[in-house]
Formats: sequence, structure tokens, C-alpha cells
Amino acid sequence: MKAVNVSGLKRELKEHSQQELVEICLKLAKFKKENKELLTYILFDSEDEDRYIKDIKEEVDTSFSEMNHDSLYYVKKSSRKVLRALKKYIRYSKKKETEAELLLYFCEKLKGLKPAHKRSQQMVNLYERQLIMAKKAISKLHEDLQYDFGLEIEKLTE
Repeated sequence: MKAVNVSGLKRELKEHSQQELVEICLKLAKFKKENKELLTYILFDSEDEDRYIKDIKEEVDTSFSEMNHDSLYYVKKSSRKVLRALKKYIRYSKKKETEAELLLYFCEKLKGLKPAHKRSQQMVNLYERQLIMAKKAISKLHEDLQYDFGLEIEKLTE
């Protein structure tokens, strides 16, 4: 089955009643966990972005505290898992400020790991890529926010 493009979906959705749209959304939520998470963000979290960021940071803290530090392999694997989840949450929000703040927070947590992230070139590359992505997101923000986030980046690059 071939998927229809977004404009075709939009045209078709306009022809449905509100009750039918609710049923379609519920079917999507039942079909895949990511759809349910996105609907949750849209309906409950999009109004209070600060609380959304705080909740994600708590989840990142939990993930880093539960990380297996026995081997660098497990640290790398767990870090990538945390980053995948973080990217998903950033995609839900689509706000550059949220993206920058969460990526900088991830870099801060990564820098503070017990087996130093600098022991592995892969971890160094992961860290530097996220800093670059944060800088790219920051460059699209207001000048005052750019300055504030720039101070955080300086702290992380020391």
C-alpha cells in the first residue's frame, strides 16, 4: 500500500466531521506508541513548554543515573539510547529553543559521566556533534537567547 502525500491527507481530512476526526486520532494513538506520545504532547504539554522541558530533563537524569558504568560499551550504548529519546521529544516540540536547551543539557550530562567521555573517540564525536547541532539551533533564536545559550556552550567547551 502506497502512502498518500500530506496535501492529499489534508484535503481528505477536511471532508470528515469532527467526530470522525476524533476517531481517526484515537486509531492512530492505538496503532503506535510514538503517535500516542505525539498526541499527548499536542494535547497536554504544548501549552506549557517549560514543564515539558523540565519533565524531559528529569527523564534524562533518571536514564543517566541508571546507566551501567561497568564498561565503556554500555555507557556508549546507553548514551545513544538517551539521545534517540531526546531527539524524538525535540521532534514533537519543533521549537529551536527547546532543542537547544535539551541538547545542551544532554552534553552537560555526557560531560559529567564518571568514565570520562573523552576516553572514547566515539563519545567525543557524539558530544561534539550534539554541540554543533545545539549551536545551529541557537543561531536561529533571538539575540538575547543566543547570548545566554552561548555562555552555556562556552562552559561546556572548557
